[in-house]
Amino acid sequence: MSAKVEEQVREEHPLEKILRMDRIPHIWCPTCGLGTTVTALSSALEQLQLDTNKVAVVSGIGCTGRVAGYMKLDSFHTTHGRAVPFAVGLHIARPDLKTIVFSGDGDLISIGGNHFIHTARRNVDMTIICVNNFIYAMTGGQVAPTTPLTAKAATTPYGNAEHPFNLPLLAASSGAVYVARWTALHVRRLTVAIKEAIQKPGFSFVEVIAPCSTLYARINKLGTGLDLMKFYHDNSVIRHGADLNDVDIDFQSKIVVGKFVDIEKPTYIDCLNAGNKRAFGDKYKPYGGGNGDN
Repeated sequence: MSAKVEEQVREEHPLEKILRMDRIPHIWCPTCGLGTTVTALSSALEQLQLDTNKVAVVSGIGCTGRVAGYMKLDSFHTTHGRAVPFAVGLHIARPDLKTIVFSGDGDLISIGGNHFIHTARRNVDMTIICVNNFIYAMTGGQVAPTTPLTAKAATTPYGNAEHPFNLPLLAASSGAVYVARWTALHVRRLTVAIKEAIQKPGFSFVEVIAPCSTLYARINKLGTGLDLMKFYHDNSVIRHGADLNDVDIDFQSKIVVGKFVDIEKPTYIDCLNAGNKRAFGDKYKPYGGGNGDN
């Protein structure tokens, strides 16, 4: 292939405006669901035709935390469990930006759990994409708050004895206005969900089921990455608007996926402006934030 043709092929990559191609190929394991999830996010941003100068991505620590470095956007790689509060500060300072948090279940729901529930309670306008791989993958495969009951992990070789979080129920009961769950197999449906979440004013949450193919699948003898995808195909049950008390994930059982919550509610800044308006009357200038507006 000539140098001219090679250059033409490179320029025609459909997601080059969103991804840092100089950092591709990525470091994730073969068959990891993170690659397809990042593709879904990138495709969603491309289809929405958002100004990339007005989008910020925040990630935490772990395999999923690497996402920020691959996005050709304003991106922030924060400390463990602090992606959400960092994103809250960013949103309050610059509400004109669309803030997206892309991180894993351990980072968001374990050490970052308190931040997660209170940000949902306040209905801060941001989108959370949580890639749930059922363990702490980067640090050796330890049991996590999302590890299914009886599943094995590096720290529970005889099977997990702790009930895991039901993430859609946790998000919705804490105050999220948009909640959806898909697997890494459902790339098109996941892309639609991310688009809807980004466009939704308020705290939106998308869970992506993507068990670690290197550690979780190996210790539980679940086969290859292709076997995992076949399992998603055969065992995912689409149930939009499902009762969230019934969407727990058991070990190697049916997985309920779909759009569960889509409601309207004033955002944190809406409530902030309304409260200050009551206190100060017409003297109060509504908060817009960013660029020295206030």
